[in-house]
Amino acid sequence: MTLTQTQIREYDRRAMDSAETATATFGIGCFWGPDAQFGAMDGVVRTRVGYAGGTKHDPTYHALGDHTEVFQLEFDPDTIAYRDLLNQVFESHNPQHQTRKTQYQNIVFAGTETQRAVLDEFLTTRGLTADGIGTRIEQLSRFYPAEDYHQKYKLRSVSSLMDAFEEAGYGDEELRESPIAAKLNGYAAGHDVSIDEELPAPDRGTV
Repeated sequence: MTLTQTQIREYDRRAMDSAETATATFGIGCFWGPDAQFGAMDGVVRTRVGYAGGTKHDPTYHALGDHTEVFQLEFDPDTIAYRDLLNQVFESHNPQHQTRKTQYQNIVFAGTETQRAVLDEFLTTRGLTADGIGTRIEQLSRFYPAEDYHQKYKLRSVSSLMDAFEEAGYGDEELRESPIAAKLNGYAAGHDVSIDEELPAPDRGTV
């Protein structure tokens, strides 16, 4: 895939504003893979990885304390429902199993009362309860973004795409919050992404 700096900036300019999206936060092991997997999904607008679920203030990767690696999604609820995200999360891990290492535990955070109600109904339809599974079910208190080198980890390994972001003037924070970076991170990890029809035409004279 070849992109120009103009296509990157224009795609992100057209993307849904954060104020119009809903937010969901999950943990299912190392956050690199799910960040790419869910970022490729239709309706997911932005992704970021970080730490949550613990009590330590300002955790870092090498001083994580009792936090867990998690990924956070901004999504368009008119395109993909929170229940659909839950279904994908529970398809991606065994809710009856929980790893002993807190860093990589399976956890579903309810960010709002509405999300908790949907989650409880989701579990009930599967004959499950929040107290009867290994997966942790918790209210989200605070999300700490992970270090820059963890954000869009798969994308960062594709120099040709990263060069285009650099040419577009994107720094680490812009890359983390970029809608097209979320899709391309999924693409770099081998997931199907549907962005071609949303891209503006390439700059004249570019390949």
